[in-house]
Amino acid sequence: MCPEVETVGDQDHARNIATDPVLEEEDDPTYGDDAMTETESVASWIREYRVENGRTYHAFKDGKYWGSNDEAANEHLDIGHNLYTKTLGGRLFLSPITSEPTQILDLGTGTGAWAIDVADAFPTAIVTGTDLSPIQPSWVPPNLRFEIDDMESEWTFPHSSFDLIHIRGLHGTITDWPNLYAQCLRALKPGGYIEQAEYSAQFASDDNTIPENGGIAAWNQVGPECHRKLNRELQVLESMRQHMLDAGFEDPIEHRFKWPIGPWAKNPQLKDLGHWVRAHIETGLENWTLRLLTSVLGWSADEVRILCANVRREIRDPKVHAIHRMNVVYARKPGGPVKMAESP
Repeated sequence: MCPEVETVGDQDHARNIATDPVLEEEDDPTYGDDAMTETESVASWIREYRVENGRTYHAFKDGKYWGSNDEAANEHLDIGHNLYTKTLGGRLFLSPITSEPTQILDLGTGTGAWAIDVADAFPTAIVTGTDLSPIQPSWVPPNLRFEIDDMESEWTFPHSSFDLIHIRGLHGTITDWPNLYAQCLRALKPGGYIEQAEYSAQFASDDNTIPENGGIAAWNQVGPECHRKLNRELQVLESMRQHMLDAGFEDPIEHRFKWPIGPWAKNPQLKDLGHWVRAHIETGLENWTLRLLTSVLGWSADEVRILCANVRREIRDPKVHAIHRMNVVYARKPGGPVKMAESP
């Protein structure tokens, strides 16, 4: 049984978000232009990042992940952590895990923001965060460790060791989701939980206010084209529940949200959330596309930046009511005691 959760936009995910009519009539400054094993200690060569088009990328398993790891990308990840947390009503996860977890795993930890917060919330648990890039801070809670690892390689973690495995924002990065879920199932304790949060890589609009031939429309075409060529699943938010069931998890619970892009919503909470969503997108646009479009589709860096500028201009238009969809699914490994505790 899931604990009662007060979240932003969950109950109304099927409804249209009401717009703020005043915003469209008046100027809003927020719509301005300014807005050598895989788990060993980090070796020096891992920090010798590849530089492409002015952005840096991970050296370990070079080319596996299309996102950058520079300061701008890290700012984007930290904004995203705040965005997800605000969406979940201040919670770090929704899974009703055991009241005294001993081990928690964060896959694709990025800057480690989620792992740090969880380690603070559960000081008696050992928290592990893995990533391809060593971009995490040095000063962290004593019960937290970071490892440079490729989650798609064979895991070295003991079987049945984790109470919770957390995944977030990995759409378009995994080549074999069934194998990843199978490894998660083996690594979880009986009764342990997997939780995954993913948002749509496609822009949508409930009131059809996205320009038909603009930057957003172009974006919605090139993303799927890239990932088809890479044979990677882009819209995993729609399939992760079934993936978990196919892997052997049970009792999946799904929460669906809408993220307004920009402060055009009438509801004060959604208006505030919209500021965070737009900041998340604006800091992520080039990060998401520069390596993908240049290496997969053969675009020039200037062409990519023009696309990003067009998208940025459209999401800053208060008459464009664009949204992202975001889903959270958690499921349980069969067996084990049923002890529940609300997440922090």
